[in-house]
Amino acid sequence: MDKADLIADELDQTTALSSTTRGGGKRGSGRGGRGGGGRSGGRAVDLSRALSRLLRHQASNAGIELDKEGYAPLDKVLAWPPLKSLSPTFPEILSAVTNSDKQRFSLKLNPSSSSSTNDETSTSPQDWLIRANQGHSIPLVSSEALLKPLAINPSPEKGELPIPPVVVHGTYFAFWPLIKSSGGLKKMGRNHVHFSTGLPEGDEGVISGMRRDAELLVYVDVEKAIKEGGMRFWMSENGVVLTEGEGEEGRVGVEFFREVVGRRKGEVGVIWRDGEAVGEGELPGGLRVRVPHGKGGRGGRGGRGGRGRGRGQ
Repeated sequence: MDKADLIADELDQTTALSSTTRGGGKRGSGRGGRGGGGRSGGRAVDLSRALSRLLRHQASNAGIELDKEGYAPLDKVLAWPPLKSLSPTFPEILSAVTNSDKQRFSLKLNPSSSSSTNDETSTSPQDWLIRANQGHSIPLVSSEALLKPLAINPSPEKGELPIPPVVVHGTYFAFWPLIKSSGGLKKMGRNHVHFSTGLPEGDEGVISGMRRDAELLVYVDVEKAIKEGGMRFWMSENGVVLTEGEGEEGRVGVEFFREVVGRRKGEVGVIWRDGEAVGEGELPGGLRVRVPHGKGGRGGRGGRGGRGRGRGQ
């Protein structure tokens, strides 16, 4: 499994039901649960991880064509060997969509199905399409079709959304030296850099976009990034803010960092503010620096900025 797949395994999601779409965000009202995330949970987690790996990263290699909105025929998805080996039932697929805790997937009726049971009561895979709501590395998925654009002066007629008050990327002490030395956050093999609109434990109702064990918070000035960097920002159906960044690397430069601060109070103060380092922009000494599960390497005790190495996100 490649690193993008490993990261995908760590991002958990929930979705909702509507008249013709079972899926997250604006397509229906949420119905929460705890069925699709984390590193434990047995069969349900195995199923969710396999769906993520295929729909986010491996569909092209598997010969499965995604439409412009990222949807794939469910019957073809279930024929993919890693999923076929699990022999999932339709209720299990529905549970993976509706009961995961961060709206990872969406499910909707297949308009091309010729089945006589092609309505929302159908349990036949050929009557349904499924997609991952975000997190793709497959370049064929169109941001315009999959996501809603954010704008400084949004036009509802164009489907634009206002910039959220908070746009923040959660990362780890081990990765800060690389983020700083490389000049910012990068896509790292995916189509977008991912941001949350708040903290998972906050009052904003955030359910996706940041791992719960993130140690360092990178707040981004989206308006400045749009105006000065020419970047495009988007909102996924499960409330994740995304951008392709700048250039081939998809960089969100440090000049657009509004603030970088430790997540736990009293551990790490503000080390970056308004696009510039506070002091030298270094982490304090004595931190326990670790590389989290699924992101490669092993952590240790670091000095200034730590000795952990890992991905820039």
